[in-house]
Amino acid sequence: MHISFTALSTTITTGSRWSSPTAGFSMPHCVTLVSFSAQLLTQIFMCSWPCSVIKAAGEACIAFHAHVLKLGHANDPYIRNVMLDTYGKHGPSEVAWKLFDEMTDKKLPDWNSVISGCWKWGNEAEACRLFNLMPERNVITWTAMITGYAKLKDLVSARRYFDEMPAKSVESWNAMLSGYAQNDFAEEALNLFGDMVRAGVQPNETTLVTVLSACSSCGDPSLSDSILKTMKRNGFKMNCFVKTALLNLYAKQGNLEGARRIFDELGVYKSSVTWNAMISAYARVGQLDSARELFSIMPDRDVISWNSMIAGYAQNGHSTVAIELFKEMISTKQFQPDEVTMVSVISACGHLGALELGNWVTNLISNYEIELTVSGYNSLIFMYSKCGNIKEAQRIFYEMEIRDVVSYNTLISGFAAHGQGKDAIELMTTMKEEGILPDRITYIGVLTACSHEGLLEEGRKVFESIRNPSVDHFACMVDLLGRVGQLDEAMILIDNMAMEPHSGVYGSLLNASRIHKRIEFGQLAANKLFELEPQNSGNYVLLSNIYASTGRWKDAANIRQMMRRERLRKGTGWSCVEYKDELHKFVVGDRMHARSHDIYRLLTELLSKMRTQGYSADKSCALRDVEEEEKEEMVGIHSEKLAICFSLLVGEVGSVIRVVKNLRVCWDCHTWIKMVSVMVGREIIVRDNNRFHCFNNGLCSCKDHW
Repeated sequence: MHISFTALSTTITTGSRWSSPTAGFSMPHCVTLVSFSAQLLTQIFMCSWPCSVIKAAGEACIAFHAHVLKLGHANDPYIRNVMLDTYGKHGPSEVAWKLFDEMTDKKLPDWNSVISGCWKWGNEAEACRLFNLMPERNVITWTAMITGYAKLKDLVSARRYFDEMPAKSVESWNAMLSGYAQNDFAEEALNLFGDMVRAGVQPNETTLVTVLSACSSCGDPSLSDSILKTMKRNGFKMNCFVKTALLNLYAKQGNLEGARRIFDELGVYKSSVTWNAMISAYARVGQLDSARELFSIMPDRDVISWNSMIAGYAQNGHSTVAIELFKEMISTKQFQPDEVTMVSVISACGHLGALELGNWVTNLISNYEIELTVSGYNSLIFMYSKCGNIKEAQRIFYEMEIRDVVSYNTLISGFAAHGQGKDAIELMTTMKEEGILPDRITYIGVLTACSHEGLLEEGRKVFESIRNPSVDHFACMVDLLGRVGQLDEAMILIDNMAMEPHSGVYGSLLNASRIHKRIEFGQLAANKLFELEPQNSGNYVLLSNIYASTGRWKDAANIRQMMRRERLRKGTGWSCVEYKDELHKFVVGDRMHARSHDIYRLLTELLSKMRTQGYSADKSCALRDVEEEEKEEMVGIHSEKLAICFSLLVGEVGSVIRVVKNLRVCWDCHTWIKMVSVMVGREIIVRDNNRFHCFNNGLCSCKDHW
């Protein structure tokens, strides 16, 4: 007899409470029931598959239970166990307990069902009590205990039950393997897999997927190769699920050729997991065109697909594209962004310094009711710090219920960028008091903060407290010494280093030589950098600038000639400001902007007023051997000046002006912005590639120390 499940699923909602004197319990108000004729139900329970119908009903099984009782099938051991198992999976748990307690002849499957239910309800104590009361156990019982403890992340207890099992099935091995793999114990999972092979247990597809996932997590290519050889040697067959796991393994190892080969082999058997793994692999290594190509032809996108692309753009320096793609995602109204989405978008806003966009994204988190974890809050701290709102970053930090080392490091780095050395040191002290040990990143942040505020003695104490300073810590200390003019001491520190100095060390020395015009140290540092970073044009430019600032134009020209010979080009300087959710970008002498005429008119007016107050352009910032009048014109049209004039034209009176610049602010622009902040009565915040400068009433937060 063929019965349509659609016919069985006609639902009604009762307005009264149903009860059965036989069962001794009542159903809650407005329970969804499945309506059947008595004749149809009788036919169902006479056929060979009533249990399948009950399982298929899922949460609506309560309706079947009512009819089971009415038709006198309450004591059928098979139907009774299916009902108990279904209640264990879908609830309500009270009904499951009632049903189990009323059983006078509990069978082994009944015990197993209720134990599995206990783990699903999070009742460890009751699961253990029942396990100890059981008159007999089978492999399903032991496996349920292993799975339950693994879900609680108590792998010690899970392994104890696994080791005590009198006999193990492949499912038992899989339960323990999954417990290790899902809790980031990849090495233990792989060792257990070796034991499984040596025990002669034939792995199934679940085993292989779990093991390959563990290999992906461990990041050890040699270990992965060993596992793959074992699989081939034992003739393990690879279905589409195993191949997808293998693709993911290759992708995480950076073996894009191997990953793509499997991707193409899968043909019509590609799942969304397969597509996402391949897209993520391309995005991770910066092959965004290949990732976008797959993304555009993917038959069924999901949130993970969007997240992979958005994160790929954000992590590879394409923050604007990441935000635009996010806007496209939410405009479809088909996909609900999650925390992973928001972390990528928030980070992109931080890199751009786009505070208005960042506030918009933060509001979306509330609108979508996304619950943030520590990672999400850390991204907010990063974003507000990078957008120049360190107070908001602090507020979020101190309102967090749980903070980790990344939380502290992110805020400390924010203090460093804002030149708040004392705050950074104080926060590290608090960090230690709360039992969180500073790591390498912490000390880099604190030393950088000391450098930006000129706290030499405090920085020395921090440096000396580091048990095993890395080469990065030495670079920070050289930077600190160099900024305060102690270049001789910095050189001694470099000479006495136990490890080989890297480019960061000599880069700090070169920059200090530029600040204090110590040509001999600049030449030494630059020559080392030419060897370490032959393709970094910035080192050539810095040395050329040192020569130019001291009037050694011929030497400066020689450096420029070297750059041309090596086919190196100086990066273009630019400045960005945000207006109405758009970023407006300017380069030196830019006349392509729609408001260029007004911008240059205002620039001329400001310059005229400033001259009456004693301003004259710092022509050394032109760094070229040209006529004095031309030098003044060159420094007068730097990108940050154009960006600030645009903001003065379009922004609200009294609002803060925020500028992001990809190079360091020159001395002339620094002086110019200080004077403008007084003339227009506005706070101007400039984030260059090194730190923040907050200009207000003619003063800068850096105290002219940068």
